[in-house]
Amino acid sequence: MRLALGIGYRGQAYRGWQSQPDGQTVQDKLEAALSTFADRRLRTLCAGRTDAGVHAINQVVHLDTDAQRAPASWVRGVNRYLPDDIAVQWCVPVSDAFHARNAALGRRYRYIVLESAVRPALETGFVGWVFQPLDGQSMREAALALIGEHDFSAFRAAECQAASPVKTLRSVDIARRGAYWRFDFDASAFLHHMVRNIMGCLVAVGSGRRPADWMADVLASRSRAMAAPTFAAAGLYFVGPYYDAHWAIPAQIPASDWPP
Repeated sequence: MRLALGIGYRGQAYRGWQSQPDGQTVQDKLEAALSTFADRRLRTLCAGRTDAGVHAINQVVHLDTDAQRAPASWVRGVNRYLPDDIAVQWCVPVSDAFHARNAALGRRYRYIVLESAVRPALETGFVGWVFQPLDGQSMREAALALIGEHDFSAFRAAECQAASPVKTLRSVDIARRGAYWRFDFDASAFLHHMVRNIMGCLVAVGSGRRPADWMADVLASRSRAMAAPTFAAAGLYFVGPYYDAHWAIPAQIPASDWPP
């Protein structure tokens, strides 16, 4: 039997998603809890690996098991063995044709930035921070250059393992709520550090250090050296993937609008 699970987690305490020898990753903690609950070794495959310090609202994984449990039991039972900062949100039985990564039609990320003269305290680990005022219109104008199918090599980390740097960025929505800026990204897929590297460039434009049309030059250069430094991991959230409706995979959960 194949199951799809939705996982939410805070990334601060972990070395990213992917399993590591020291066991201090989200995947390690999740698989340990699943294996304890099912009384047999279980392995998972996720829709999108996240880096150290990056959070997830609705990460999707699939696993194969012969353990017979009701879907609700996979939620409540596994959560019993998980740390407080990781939780299964839902469980959906699926056919063997479902693949958390390959079946995804797209993925969404969100970045939250605090604009403040002083660094955050309560929000440490959950927001990026800028001390200079940001101009929303300039950032929106710059983001327009990225919409569509492009070679995003200029925003790609050196250690990226993607087969191709060509991705389709479907939308970038930028909104301000009080002192907080919310950046929502929707794409076919993302390269390693792609959102954080784009964020570095958007902040450079928003703070007036670069003109809006500089973003198009960076994209066209296909050179990481042309872009701004990688922005912090702290404010990045993997909102989650989305799939064809026939899979009945939840694309929205209560935390999908986080932060409110």
